[in-house]
Amino acid sequence: MENVLEVIDLKKWFPGVKANDGVNLSVRSGEVHAILGENGAGKSTLMKVIYGLLEPTAGEIRLFGEPVHFRSPRDAIRAGIGMVHQHFMLIPAFTVAENVVLGDEPGGVRFRRREASRLVRQLSERYGLAVDPDAKVGDLTVGLQQRVEILKAFYRKARVLILDEPTALLTPQETRELFRIIRALKEDGVPVIFISHKLDEVLEVSDRVTVMRQGKTVETLETKGATPQMLANLMVGREVVLRVEKPPLQAGEPVLQVRDLRVRSADRHERVKGVNLEVRRGEILGIAGIDGNGQFEFADAIAGLLRAESGEIRLEGRDITHLSPARRTELGIAYVPQDRQLDGLVLSFDLADNLILRDFRRPPFSRRGILNRRAAESQAEQLIQTFDVRPPDFRRRASELSGGNQQKVILAREVSRDPVLLIAAQPTRGLDVGAIEGVHRQLVRLRNEGRAVLLISLELDEILSLSDRIAVMHNGDIVGIVRGEEATREMLGLMMTGQRRKEGTA
Repeated sequence: MENVLEVIDLKKWFPGVKANDGVNLSVRSGEVHAILGENGAGKSTLMKVIYGLLEPTAGEIRLFGEPVHFRSPRDAIRAGIGMVHQHFMLIPAFTVAENVVLGDEPGGVRFRRREASRLVRQLSERYGLAVDPDAKVGDLTVGLQQRVEILKAFYRKARVLILDEPTALLTPQETRELFRIIRALKEDGVPVIFISHKLDEVLEVSDRVTVMRQGKTVETLETKGATPQMLANLMVGREVVLRVEKPPLQAGEPVLQVRDLRVRSADRHERVKGVNLEVRRGEILGIAGIDGNGQFEFADAIAGLLRAESGEIRLEGRDITHLSPARRTELGIAYVPQDRQLDGLVLSFDLADNLILRDFRRPPFSRRGILNRRAAESQAEQLIQTFDVRPPDFRRRASELSGGNQQKVILAREVSRDPVLLIAAQPTRGLDVGAIEGVHRQLVRLRNEGRAVLLISLELDEILSLSDRIAVMHNGDIVGIVRGEEATREMLGLMMTGQRRKEGTA
């Protein structure tokens, strides 16, 4: 098969950082080519160079055999490269057709809305991307919004499609549908570059995989015959433990008790509808559910970020329903929020300051209102090393780190506080396999030490491998709780659609 895209000895250096340091990549016509690597391995930088968001320091890119040099995404799009970013670039108030043709509207300033609708409908039928051109994007599911992004790329005549962490926000059902679409594109001869941290997905959907580590390409191999262990070891450069090992459950008394909790979101919609739940000392209780069913509003309410409309929240027997987030922190609640940038970090602060956000008023970080910078930096150096934050520099602003390393900073801060209750919402989102191993080890350590862990994740495999008990939320309520050792993907999938189940039933 002919090489459609070639990257030859590509280098992209920033002051003090070699993000790409001699990357080589070839993508063939009609293949799905996966890119794997740890956080900070250089995957995102490579894609930004290919898409024209960054200019290379050295090296060459060839497209259909011809050297190309993109100074902007507009240049890349004109050459036939389309990219679907992990966080979609859509306008919720616009229709599907308006979003797809934005910037290249039929009729120009005399926008022909019906013509746009017709063109988008034709595209959706051709590529098997069923979506209503006249629907408002804000009313669509995440999976359908992703289809709109793919349609945007093909409307601009993309001949190579880059998908950056495309399943990060999808349900299992939406992921299966995306894979169907990818296979159809492959049969149509469209090469797809698939960036993911999920080894099972890479093995399922790709033909070849290129592994990156520390800015370099380590190896390119055929997916057929590869194993998750093989890929994980190549990514990290050492033997990785993929299985979560934990001793038998020895749960104690309840740490968190929630009774008939009702919560409204910021837009005043009722998201939590009379939830009753207990998390016991020495257990990990996982909450599964399709995104948007109230699980993250539930977590915010326990942490005090959302007010309870009614009901009761107790921590170690104490009523904390109306206490402030700061007071709940003092009583032993640690929180890893779903939105790390909005709720977890101050992006303009350096890492040393972010790592003491919860405790900057306390010794040894503060005395008589004066910040002890040396103590903060010492703490930061220790946590950065323990949690493998990259680059390992406490002077870096949080905004300068990759998403996965930002997540490590939050986890380091919250776990190091030795909490009574840890609420972990999407704790491994955006993390590579090596970092996920470390996070899981920390959660199990807390559980083994007698702490209570409330794990909220959209990753069913994570819920199944870590949880002692699993509660499933649907439409703002708990539809059932099952023991971890009895749960299956199929069982949880049915519960996620609203099928109720009594605790302990198989």
